[in-house]
Amino acid sequence: MEADPSSKAIARIERALERIERAAQHSGQHSAPGSGGSDAELAALRKRHARLRAAVQGSLEELDQLIDGAAG
Repeated sequence: MEADPSSKAIARIERALERIERAAQHSGQHSAPGSGGSDAELAALRKRHARLRAAVQGSLEELDQLIDGAAG
């Protein structure tokens, strides 16, 4: 017999929570605060964020120019 939709949804949510908990435990084991690895990862993420921010800013400026050209 097949379970009703709400039971299926609850089961999926419970499985998702289990995966989230495992991922949180896994990441907690590999990135201890103040460790050299986490500092390097943070620096890399900040650098990547700056590059992405610059790319998005450039794209928005292009869009502004296109909009101004189309409206003018």
